[in-house]
Amino acid sequence: MQCALYDAGRCRSCQWLEQPVTQQLAAKMADLRALLAESPVAHWLEPLSGPEQGFRNKAKMVVSGSVERPLLGMLRRDGTAEDLTACPLYPASFQPVFAALKPFIARAGLTPYNVARKRGELKYLLLTESQLDGRMMLRFVLRSEAKLAQLRAALPDLQAQLPQLAVISANIQPVHMAIMEGEQEIPLTPDTALAESFNGVPLWIRPQSFFQTNPTVAARLYATAREWVRGLAVHHMWDLFCGVGGFGLHCATPDMQLTGIEIAPEAIACARQSAQALGLTRVQFQALDSTRYATGQSETPDLVLVNPPRRGIGALLCDYLSHMAPAWIIYSSCNARTMAQDLRHLPGYRVERVQLFDMFPHTAHYEVLALLVRDGQKKAR
Repeated sequence: MQCALYDAGRCRSCQWLEQPVTQQLAAKMADLRALLAESPVAHWLEPLSGPEQGFRNKAKMVVSGSVERPLLGMLRRDGTAEDLTACPLYPASFQPVFAALKPFIARAGLTPYNVARKRGELKYLLLTESQLDGRMMLRFVLRSEAKLAQLRAALPDLQAQLPQLAVISANIQPVHMAIMEGEQEIPLTPDTALAESFNGVPLWIRPQSFFQTNPTVAARLYATAREWVRGLAVHHMWDLFCGVGGFGLHCATPDMQLTGIEIAPEAIACARQSAQALGLTRVQFQALDSTRYATGQSETPDLVLVNPPRRGIGALLCDYLSHMAPAWIIYSSCNARTMAQDLRHLPGYRVERVQLFDMFPHTAHYEVLALLVRDGQKKAR
């Protein structure tokens, strides 16, 4: 991938950009094998990757500069700004939106927030695109509601210029810290969710609900989990840290009992909407803490799928799973280091198979899917 920002030394977010993708994958596999050296793996599957550029469905832009000449991109540690609207990780469909937003910021009087002075209103712009129909969600992260009326008044012209902006909202983040968003979300359009679809499974994207940023690889990740589960005799499944339900909804069948747990209410609303669209009646999604939910149950499902944040599932949930001993655990991880730590706290399980998914090309990061089988359990097909 060619990047003028990288070549000019203005952005180093893609720290592996100069390495061929094959070399990147080899380095990631070597890292993963080293991390899992204490947990023997029966079957290593070939890593899966996707496009090298234009793959991101989401842009998180720090807004800086002046109201007349805003910059959309990032702030370096020294406080200087870099405009990233030309970043090749974004699809071409983002460019006209970025171009229209800069003069719109001036028309709406949305003064960019100045970190040093602690003044201004507009902190971030968050743009997300659905691969299903190209519709987009735009979120304005503001310091307060002071400019909300001006924003509302200016929106009709922006929507006329960019009809693909189907979902627009304002997020209020009053804290002077590098926090992406606050708790308060104010819808500015009748539609509050984007429709998406992976592998024929309807999914929804709402503000404040996590959704994978590399849809091509994410779709293959979900499809792989479904393939693995279909090879097992699963009648009851837990999907912990389920987000919008991507894993559970891919794996569920009409006869399977599925329980999905996620702490974010907006994500659970998405998952319930998808389950209803699929006609699944033995499914329940609840907005709860996954560890607290699991450790409070006395039943043992056949399979527990966990997809935790970077911190992993932790010792408490590991101890519970080891005690309750479901026949299978599928572990999806965005941080193989914490996953390796968790595996060491799951005695009584063997690692049947592992596969790496290159969700973040040109960086050291990657996703992993691992199937754990309880000792004494028959091998998975």
